[in-house]
Amino acid sequence: MGETTPQSLGTRIREVRTRAGMSQQQLGEQVRLERTAVNKIEAGTRKVSALELSSIARALHVRMAAFFEEPVAAVVAHRSSQGLDTVDSQIDALLADLADEVRLVHSLRSLTAAAPTQAWKRPDSEAEVEAMAAKARDLLNYDQAEPVREIQDRLATAGLFVFTRPLGDDTADAGTVLIDGLGVALVNSTRKVGRRRLAAAHELGHFLVKDTYTVDWRIADADEPMEARLDAFARAFLLPRKAVIERWTEMSERSGLRTAAVVIGSEYRVDMSTLARRLSDLGAVSASEAGSIRSVRTTQADMIELDLYSSEELAGTTQPRAFQRAVLELVREEEISKERAADLLWGLVDEGDLPAPRPREEAAFWEFVS
Repeated sequence: MGETTPQSLGTRIREVRTRAGMSQQQLGEQVRLERTAVNKIEAGTRKVSALELSSIARALHVRMAAFFEEPVAAVVAHRSSQGLDTVDSQIDALLADLADEVRLVHSLRSLTAAAPTQAWKRPDSEAEVEAMAAKARDLLNYDQAEPVREIQDRLATAGLFVFTRPLGDDTADAGTVLIDGLGVALVNSTRKVGRRRLAAAHELGHFLVKDTYTVDWRIADADEPMEARLDAFARAFLLPRKAVIERWTEMSERSGLRTAAVVIGSEYRVDMSTLARRLSDLGAVSASEAGSIRSVRTTQADMIELDLYSSEELAGTTQPRAFQRAVLELVREEEISKERAADLLWGLVDEGDLPAPRPREEAAFWEFVS
């Protein structure tokens, strides 16, 4: 951030408070200031003491440094291009905060060294979509036939850190921002599991071609050509061409369309709309058959009779294990407080369950204080 003035500091405080969904009155009550004093601080007409700023940061669950750092440039550019203010998009605000948290942890404890450094070529044809999907499977150590399992933690090995939160039906499916060579994605876990996984795969596409910031509505229903191609990439990544055609041919001939759809959808953990679109793209089904597949609903009886198992992958509020392990290591090394770690872990780990500091040998102690 450039030179900090009372006005620029006040603006940052206002932005952080607004993203936290807190009024000036509520913030004032928490830090024992009159609402008018909070208003003057945010307007830059009243100076704020270090002690007051510390209390404000604690009340808003951010580091004091958050008031002095530049906001994520890609998010700012996106808002400007869309004519948005800070509070106009829930996923914008959450991604901005999340990017700051990941950037903090990554600066203290490198999260990965495996992220692709060069942008992949954007796919301009069906053949390039298929090639990109196959290349992505190689990158993530999936073979060219197996279902994509443990997608959240596998994506983290390539530098894309996918977090999930239930954001409601009126919020975007997902968004991604690039920071320090990493990708930080937020997936709306209100959607069903197949759509959540498709959203994560779609965000992988954005990450690989190095889109600095994206917010995606209605995954698998895109009108913009590149978005449509990245939707096709996501389907190809989750449903590899050769394996799916062979499995569909075998299952549908032996057991019929409905059973084949239920089994393959379960095996590859995709929703029926995604399966129907992929089979149609591959020329494996007719338009009427694709329509029939979309109408299939997997029942509990199907799960029992066909010996299938459901997956609640990316359900609720989740974080990549690599991120969580880094936070725990920072606690052990006393680089962050347990209170700060609990905030970074979104309350998924009780503060009392966080690890104790690592014991230090006496020689190491004297080296530390010398």
